[in-house]
Amino acid sequence: MRIAVLDDDQSQTDLVCQVLTAAGHVCHAFHSGKELCLQLRRESFDMLIIDWQAPNANGAEVVTWTRERLTPTFPVLFLTHRAGEDDIVAGLAAGADDYMIKPIRRGELVARVQALLRRAYPAQNAVEQIQFGKYTFDVRAARLTLDGQPVVVTQKEFDLALLLFRNMGRPLSRAYILEAVWARGVDVPSRTMDTHISRVRNKLQLRPEHGFRLAPVYSYGYRLEQTEG
Repeated sequence: MRIAVLDDDQSQTDLVCQVLTAAGHVCHAFHSGKELCLQLRRESFDMLIIDWQAPNANGAEVVTWTRERLTPTFPVLFLTHRAGEDDIVAGLAAGADDYMIKPIRRGELVARVQALLRRAYPAQNAVEQIQFGKYTFDVRAARLTLDGQPVVVTQKEFDLALLLFRNMGRPLSRAYILEAVWARGVDVPSRTMDTHISRVRNKLQLRPEHGFRLAPVYSYGYRLEQTEG
């Protein structure tokens, strides 16, 4: 999963990112509330971990901003040095889903993050077969069927299609798709992603008459939407 981490203490963001990267996530560190909010307008993230004393905008302001613009289920974990009940209640009341008191403990951080992600994205759970209407994804074998008939796709096309279906209705930035389907730091030409999107759309017949629309989001990325068919 793609996680944004906000803390003005670089040693803290380094630690959080190190722990979560080892757990299989992709972390992006931010050191000011303004910087994070700007990036949230441009990019897709699966979760936010935020220090309650963030510079430029305090934790409550950032969480409120996030709640007004992102999906209601978007998970937020706040970190704080303060263990007082009033501070914790204030954080949760502002919209955070959970909290941790510094100094963080590695095992607890991973466990809390995983719990929040499972709750927010139940379709991401590791099951062998996932059903989306007439589409069945066999995750282990990387096989895809439509109405019981096999759809011949490459591994990248399978991964891209599954990513889109798991995030139905959610706009995904190009950077998010790149990291999820290819790899972080890999230089993939823009036309390569567009070509894969086109192939998935055609092979899976993702058209309104079949109940789905795979459309570009201007200057951002792509979104798969379910229609009435």
